[in-house]
Amino acid sequence: MANRLTNMRSKTGNRVRSGRRRLHVVPDPEPRPEPVHPAERRMRDSGGPEDRAVYTCTCGYLFEAPVTASVTCPHCGAEQAW
Repeated sequence: MANRLTNMRSKTGNRVRSGRRRLHVVPDPEPRPEPVHPAERRMRDSGGPEDRAVYTCTCGYLFEAPVTASVTCPHCGAEQAW
């Protein structure tokens, strides 16, 4: 008879659950972001640092170009040393 009681099924066909409940696992909260320095916040809000610079060539041409290790003058083709 004891075996019959442990295998009882409810009206829906599922096994009758005991009174024990499973514990719900809650993940740890995300760490709070570190405070940002006001100068860094202003730079980020303004779009970040500029990736372009103004160069002056030996031919006298003044031009703006992306910041790289080697920049070529668009007027005469001379490389600009940085």
